[in-house]
Amino acid sequence: MTILVTGSRGRVARTLIDLLHAQGRPLRAGSSDPGALDPPGGVPAVRCVLDDPGTFGPALAGVSSVFLYAARSPGSATAFAEAAAAAGVRHIVLLSSSAVLEPGAADDVLARGHAAVEAALRAGPVPATFLRPGDFAGNALQWARSIAATDSVRLPYPDAYTVPLHELDLAEVAAAVLTSPEQYAAPAYTLTGPQSLTFREQAEIIGAARGRAVRVETVSPAEWKSASAIPSAYADALLTSWRTHPSPLPTTPPLTPTPRPFTTWATTNAPSFAPTTAATP
Repeated sequence: MTILVTGSRGRVARTLIDLLHAQGRPLRAGSSDPGALDPPGGVPAVRCVLDDPGTFGPALAGVSSVFLYAARSPGSATAFAEAAAAAGVRHIVLLSSSAVLEPGAADDVLARGHAAVEAALRAGPVPATFLRPGDFAGNALQWARSIAATDSVRLPYPDAYTVPLHELDLAEVAAAVLTSPEQYAAPAYTLTGPQSLTFREQAEIIGAARGRAVRVETVSPAEWKSASAIPSAYADALLTSWRTHPSPLPTTPPLTPTPRPFTTWATTNAPSFAPTTAATP
C-alpha cells in the first residue's frame, strides 16, 4: 500500500509527505533530483522524471496510489498512467488547477495545460481524482524580498481579489483522498481558502504579522511584467486574471475541519518578511 509522492521538492508535496509519514503510511518520495531531498527518516527518495518514462518503473514498483504533481504534458501524463497501471497502481490524485473552470480556459496558457493533463488521465487506465486549487497563500512569498528590504510591494492590480489557500489545507485534502478514496468519490474537488481577499488586504495582514506596516505601490502592468522573472505568456495570463477579478470571489465548502485563514499563514511565515537593515523605518 505504498504511496508515491511526485514533485517532492515542492512545498505542497513536502507538506503531504510529512502528513502521511506522521500517519505511519508507507511512502516513497519522487523527484527529478532525489539527492536534493531530505525526507523523514525511513522514507526512500527515488528518481521520477515525468518527461523520462525510463524512470517510471523503479519509482512505481509496489505502489498502490500516486500523488501526481505538475504533469508537464498530456503525453507524459498518458505514459505515466500506462506505467502506473502496469505496476498495479489503483488510484492517481492529480494536483491540477481551478483555472480549468474559468471562462476562456481553452485559450489560457495557465489553464490549457492542466485541462489537457486532466483529459489524458480521464481517458487513461487508472482511476484519477483531480484537486483544483486556486491561489496559494504561499504565492505571497514572491513579495518577501521587497517587503523585507523596503517595507513595500509593487503591484499592478492591488485591489484584485483572490481566495488564498493554505498549503497545509491542500496537503490535508490530498492525504485524505489518497488514503480514503471511498469517502472522496467525486472525480474532482475545487479548493479555495476561507476568505476572498485583495492583494492590498493580504499585504496589510503580512504587515500586522511582521509587526511593521507594508506599503502597497501601484505600478503599471508593463512595469510589473518587466520586473518579473515570470515567462511572458504566464505573466500575461496572470495579469488578465487579476484584471478580471475586481470583486470578491466565492469560496468552496471546506474539506478540512478548520480551513486556515490567510492570517494563520502570515503569522507562520512572518520571518520571511522580517525587515532587513536596508528597510526604511
